[in-house]
This record gives sequence, structure tokens and C-alpha cells, in this order.
Amino acid sequence: MTSSGEPYLVPAGTARSEVREKGSRFLAIVEPVDDERQARRRLESLAEENSDATHVCWAWRIGQPPREGRSDAGEPTGTAGAPMLQVLRGSELSDVLVAVIRWYGGVKLGKGGLARAYAQAVRQALEQLPRVECIPTVSLEVLIPYGRFGEIKRVVHPPEVVIAEERYTDETVQLKLEVAVGRLAWLRETLASLGAEATSPGE
Repeated sequence: MTSSGEPYLVPAGTARSEVREKGSRFLAIVEPVDDERQARRRLESLAEENSDATHVCWAWRIGQPPREGRSDAGEPTGTAGAPMLQVLRGSELSDVLVAVIRWYGGVKLGKGGLARAYAQAVRQALEQLPRVECIPTVSLEVLIPYGRFGEIKRVVHPPEVVIAEERYTDETVQLKLEVAVGRLAWLRETLASLGAEATSPGE
């Protein structure tokens, strides 16, 4: 996936909120996720944990720029997933999954009533959600003569450049760096000037 390199907001925890409307109960759960596979596994788990629920609707935004998904899960088209996703977009969060579990209360809410209830449940949960800024990074593997390791250490400035792994031999140091996307070109130039070999996984 191509990243813009711009920082973005992600959940720093989880949050829940409940809305009741004409006997129906809407439980919103907001959680961080790394990818679609993790999100789908979590949705399967929620469906199993709440097997008595009428619907388990969801929306997600993952990555930067965000890939989006949504589902009405049997509700009338456009009454659940779409309003939930719209609220997520307004929060500017990514790497986030929201599920709203509904237990039907015996009184139909109509399309407008459903959309409002699903959106309200998500909105209330997001108000309680802790969040943190995420800086997109890429991995860089670096091989440098041992005697120049001190110079490399001087270009390490967390969170933009972080040493993830270090391996030493008598003559060289092998490093794995996590580098902010926006600083990658600069770092490659700097490493080249120091006589270091730098490659990204797969190169």
C-alpha cells in the first residue's frame, strides 16, 4: 500500500456506548485494528459472543490513505453501515473498526430512525475513545562499517528514525531501522554519504 507519509489519528484503546430506541438496544464497540483480516476475525468473534443479537453491523477505516468497508448486516440498505462510516470519516480516524450490535425491541424504527440510532451509538462511543497520532513508517536494513556506527547513531531521532534491531560482527553493524515515510529519501542520502548500504525488504 502506498502511504502519503502524513501522520494520522488512530485509536489508543477501545470504547463502548449504548443507545436505546423504542425498545431496541444498540451497542457500539470501537477498537483499533491493523488490517482487514484482523477486523473480520474480530467481527466473527463479536457475532459469536452476541449470538442472540438481531444484527451486527460494522464499518472500518484502515491505513493511510484509508481503505474503507461497511456492512448493513441485514438491516435495510443504507441504514447502518453508511451512517456509521460517515461518522468515522468525520472523526478522521484510521486503523479503526466500529461494530454496532442491535437487539430488536419489537417496534420498527423506519429507515431514518435506524440511521440516526446507528450514527448516534458510534458518535457517543467515539467521544470516549482515546486516540494518538500515528506516523507511517517503512523498514530499512542497513549495513555499515563498525567504526562508523557512532555517526549513524547521530541520525537516529525517534519517532522519525528508530533502531528496531542491531546485530554486530567484528567489522560491520547490521541495523533494522523504522523510518517515517517523509524522512526516507533524506535518510538514504545521509546513509550513502556515510558509506552505509541501505535496502528495503524486497529490494
